[in-house]
Amino acid sequence: MHPQTKWSQFGTLITVFFFWGFVAASNGIFIPFCKTHFHLDQFESQLVDAAFYGAYFFGSLILYILSAVSRVDILNKIGYKNGIIYGLLLSVIGALAMAFISTSESSTFTMVLIAFFLIALGFSLQQTAAQPFAVALGSPETGAHRLNMAGGINSIGTLLGPLVVSVVLFGGLKDDNKIATLGNIKTLYIILAALFTAVAVFFAVSKLPRVTSNEKIESSPKALITLAIIAVPTFVLIFMNEWVVVHFGESAKGYLIIGTLALTLGLLFYAISASRSNKSGWGAMQYPQLTLGMIAIFVYVGVEVTIQSNMGALLKTEDFGGLDEKYISQYISLYWGSLMIGRLTAAISVFNLKKSAKRLLSFIVPFLGFLLILLVNVLRGSEIGNLYVYAVCILFLIGAFMYSNEKPVAMLLSVSAMATLAMIIGIFTKGDTAMFAFISGGLFCSVIWPCVFSLAIAGLGKYTSQGSAFLIMMILGGAIIPPLQGAICDLDAARPQGIMNTSFTHFSYIIPAICFAYLAWHALKSKQVLRAQGIDFDQQISGGH
Repeated sequence: MHPQTKWSQFGTLITVFFFWGFVAASNGIFIPFCKTHFHLDQFESQLVDAAFYGAYFFGSLILYILSAVSRVDILNKIGYKNGIIYGLLLSVIGALAMAFISTSESSTFTMVLIAFFLIALGFSLQQTAAQPFAVALGSPETGAHRLNMAGGINSIGTLLGPLVVSVVLFGGLKDDNKIATLGNIKTLYIILAALFTAVAVFFAVSKLPRVTSNEKIESSPKALITLAIIAVPTFVLIFMNEWVVVHFGESAKGYLIIGTLALTLGLLFYAISASRSNKSGWGAMQYPQLTLGMIAIFVYVGVEVTIQSNMGALLKTEDFGGLDEKYISQYISLYWGSLMIGRLTAAISVFNLKKSAKRLLSFIVPFLGFLLILLVNVLRGSEIGNLYVYAVCILFLIGAFMYSNEKPVAMLLSVSAMATLAMIIGIFTKGDTAMFAFISGGLFCSVIWPCVFSLAIAGLGKYTSQGSAFLIMMILGGAIIPPLQGAICDLDAARPQGIMNTSFTHFSYIIPAICFAYLAWHALKSKQVLRAQGIDFDQQISGGH
């Protein structure tokens, strides 16, 4: 390990990375419960993710607007440590609101969405502060490796989250006949509120340095207007969906999600064209690699979330065994564990090792991660014999690591192409083959964030900090793409027979396939754009989510 890294302080910091993953991955278990309890269709159930990931966009946007108007970097003024503490306390308010709502007879699904929004709004502030904080706790040259390690901890949270939530909602490590109740929900969120409070107190008393940024806020009114316009339909999608249906009919939901997606991507592509002829007022978005990166982050987070968020509905279909909610957590856990496998393998670079040792560990670490996933499932009483074949998927990820040799373009292209093929295989097959093909998307997603991030901020100079903030806003993809896939799933209710003799729920995975294909194109396009600017991007992968 690099001698300048402050590992004791970094160990304190990464606790929040764990919670982000723990709560976000648990949505895959909570969504089917909400769907049943509130009598929702699949599109409406995906608004849980819309509220959660939309909060990242609105939180970052509000912080940016306040800083731009006051000409004072708000986060810089309060410090990264305090930013994390305030974010945790905001998440406490959201968790307590959820606990109250769960036992109120007058509670509505919209109230649940507001509580989820508050929890994630706190996460947004935490993430905006924690990522640069992690870089600052040691040598800048090893900052990217600390983020990769933090990403691995985040993924351990995503592995354990669905299982712990399943225990609280359904009782015990071993599945029984207990069903989730509102009382179970209350218990879960009181526990989370207590944990958030404990971590906030832990941070407050910890001897962490006061770290701030001295970078000047760069004016970018055109970029700000663009992002503000995107916020309008997103807000309507999350919180005014019922109003839209009442006034414009059930079919309006489809138009709303398609319109929101089209407006978001249309404005971002327009920004690339408009800034090419006149860079004034665009800030970091005057660089095409940054705006392309914003679109890619939007697509990446969307595909990462939508694969698992709609998996509960998929596994309930006849072609996939018709599983009950309590048995779904095993597969949600495998999906998020797959991200852990890839991120921990990428974090090997945090150690100063010879090339031969790195190659050896690139084979060992993924399977150690897989063994951890199997162990967790053994402890909860799940059958693991049907999971062994998944080792084949892991070999493909190892191949991508060997081929790319830590070069972002090669890595992004190879994993995106493999993921596209996996989604296509899943669409044209059924049962375990299709299920594992879809779940393998987690393996390939695991290293996409750092690849896209590093390509997007290359050559930004003084706009690097602003560009990073814009990229984090594009976590918004997790709010828009899952409901789009959910809307396709809902076609089953009106027309039982789908496409190619499969259900529409099964065929809906064409959305992840399109997303991965776009990310493969993005790898080639980014290389072309950077080369035109004289940037030969063969450096190691950096960044993390």
